[in-house]
Amino acid sequence: MAGQKGRGLLLAVCTMVILVSLAVNGQNVPEQELNPEFWRRAAQNKIEQRLKQKENHNKAKNVILFIGDGMGPTTVTAARILKGQLAGQPGEESVFNFEKFPNVALSKTYNVDRQTPDSAGTATAILTGVKTNYFLVGLDPRTTALDCESQHGRELETILDWAHDAGKKTGVVTTARITHATPAAAYAHSADRYWEGDVDTQDITGGCRDIAQQLVDDNGFIDVLFGGGRRYFLPNTTLDPEYSNIDKNHRLDGRNLIEDWKKGRLSDGKRAEFVWNKKQFENLDASKLDSIMGLFEPNHMQYELERNKNDTGEPSLAEMTRKALQVLQKGSEGYFLLVEGARIDHGHHDNLAKKALYETVEMEKAVQVALELTNQEDTMIVVTADHSHPFDITGYQYRGTDIFGLVSPVDPTEDTTDGKPYSVLYYANGPSYKEPRVDLSKEDMHDNNFAFPSGVPMPWESHGGEDVAIYAQGPMSHLFHGVQEQNYIAHVMAYSACIGPYKQPCERMSPYPTTASADGLSAHAHILTASLLIINFIINVIVQ
Repeated sequence: MAGQKGRGLLLAVCTMVILVSLAVNGQNVPEQELNPEFWRRAAQNKIEQRLKQKENHNKAKNVILFIGDGMGPTTVTAARILKGQLAGQPGEESVFNFEKFPNVALSKTYNVDRQTPDSAGTATAILTGVKTNYFLVGLDPRTTALDCESQHGRELETILDWAHDAGKKTGVVTTARITHATPAAAYAHSADRYWEGDVDTQDITGGCRDIAQQLVDDNGFIDVLFGGGRRYFLPNTTLDPEYSNIDKNHRLDGRNLIEDWKKGRLSDGKRAEFVWNKKQFENLDASKLDSIMGLFEPNHMQYELERNKNDTGEPSLAEMTRKALQVLQKGSEGYFLLVEGARIDHGHHDNLAKKALYETVEMEKAVQVALELTNQEDTMIVVTADHSHPFDITGYQYRGTDIFGLVSPVDPTEDTTDGKPYSVLYYANGPSYKEPRVDLSKEDMHDNNFAFPSGVPMPWESHGGEDVAIYAQGPMSHLFHGVQEQNYIAHVMAYSACIGPYKQPCERMSPYPTTASADGLSAHAHILTASLLIINFIINVIVQ
């Protein structure tokens, strides 16, 4: 008996030592998490919330699609930790607003011809509902990449087309060039994602037009266009308004597509304006405008960490989203808006994890704007990625370890064999590869341009091929479930809004959904049947 008491006392002492160790060595374990009841209550609350959740069968008046370019699972996790650490928390317990959406699924991102995809093929799948090949923009997989003549007759309609045909307003917001792969897939058709200006198509035979020309000549109805990429819209006789130079990518055909866009909108009776810097952007009165084009850089827009380094500055992704919604919300039939956090991807390609993660945090702010300005009863919001990156969180470090810091081994068996420390964040490949490994303790890993280590030398880091998440709320968002092919996303959005291939019939959509019974009849049908039986009984009584 005494032995049992002794063992019990020893166990209690050991437990206290472990708890003290967590609190002292980890230094970042919230006290309430040491109480088992905390975790029980948290799980029970989640179950109760889910049980109260009702499926929304309304017809979506509005659809907002957020694409975090390259925002794979590890990027979301690492950026979530960053968000928490910026708020003075350990970070791991943090959560993004879109992670609270009631419906989550996984998207299989492969292209028809590639195991690991590019953004052109993935964006085409998301926006047209048809999977396609690597490098193709808005074309079906029968097209051969880089072959102009093969694309004719293979053009795909997009959800932006379907929304416009349904009388909805439309908008595209991105931090990349507005002609870059993801935004281009919303409106253009190109056998080469890089045929962005006529300088890229001058030697191409077969009658293919550049993406910038397609945007202005074929898609003048788009109400809001925000992004970078001025260089493909200005003629090579016109200086860039910000840098006072003529870019080598300025147009060869003499056209000023910005002026052509504005003239086209004005001729349609629309109040239109073009802006290229933050001050002009802030002075826009959305209540007095029908259309806005904002091209804030010749190339891509600046990273969020560097956005206001120059005198002119640029609006943030959240600010562009707000302005876009202020314009689009004036449409009586609703709207479709695409918002791309493009520079997540660009940061990863250069192994610049800090820039990529701050871009992800900024995209959450843009989602927050959408949540504040919309009602989930009539607005579907989808947040997803086009693909992932070979990017990971490594080690067994203590809770709350600086996400941009070094792994501090908790146990001697976790030390590296070369005696050098390693970073929490790591890339499988990319331009930062160094042999032999450098001593990272001597590096400023918080520098915006610090390139996190990679395992294989490459001129730029590749994409990753794993599934990415789809987060959704609003009408019919419960259709996002399980593991789906990426093209499924377009179909659910269209189904929700009763547009495109799901335009007719749309009687199934009702603000007050019926509840199906076991035999497949709706509750309303059963009520009607019961009523008829009662009436029949009364008639029989009266007759008798």
